[in-house]
Amino acid sequence: MPRLFQRREVILPTLWGGLLLLALLGAVAVLVARQLGGWLALNQPAGGARGGVADLIVIEGWLGEPELDAAAAYVRAQGYRRVLTSGGPIPSFSPFASFAERAADRLRQKLPERVIEAVPAPATKQDRSYASAVWVRDWAQQRAVPVEAIDVYSLGAHARRTRMIYRQAFGEGTRVGIIAGAPHETDIVHWWRTSEAAKQVLGETLSLAWTQCCFWPAPRGSHEERWAVPRVAPP
Repeated sequence: MPRLFQRREVILPTLWGGLLLLALLGAVAVLVARQLGGWLALNQPAGGARGGVADLIVIEGWLGEPELDAAAAYVRAQGYRRVLTSGGPIPSFSPFASFAERAADRLRQKLPERVIEAVPAPATKQDRSYASAVWVRDWAQQRAVPVEAIDVYSLGAHARRTRMIYRQAFGEGTRVGIIAGAPHETDIVHWWRTSEAAKQVLGETLSLAWTQCCFWPAPRGSHEERWAVPRVAPP
């Protein structure tokens, strides 16, 4: 009859060994946590075919006015040819129908020499950042604008997830770069020092993890991709 069990020697740490192990794990956790804000605030432009800047930059419309002014300075310094703004409807009273139009208006004041085009996304049950990326992609397709490489200007800890979402929307044929603007009122690098920065970093960490493991976009061009709900067949 074959043996079902066997005796093995297991080495376990002593009390002092266990305390030392916990201390080492705690030190590693602290070091990783201290780098978390900078890791989320990714700066990695895509670059054009010859290593320069991408022709197209998308600026997320929900940024505040100081952050939009910083984005305008970045656009001017880098020399982008096309500037788009993205974003869905503004839920509260505003003279602008969408965050994309609001941001475009601000950028036109700062960049009068450039053509700024708003690409508003409608209200949708889909992840708002993903919906904005889909509408930007469709805008480029409808106008036959080449999208070999694009850059997206986001903000702080939101940047890494933004790049992931735009990569999902555009697919492998487009190099997606990301620029993380510095938040005007929070220090993302030293995020543990204020509750506001801590909420942003921890919240974006959870959102990034959820996007990585649980967000699966519908087939490209489908009704579900744009609206996140199945098309209802007529009775």
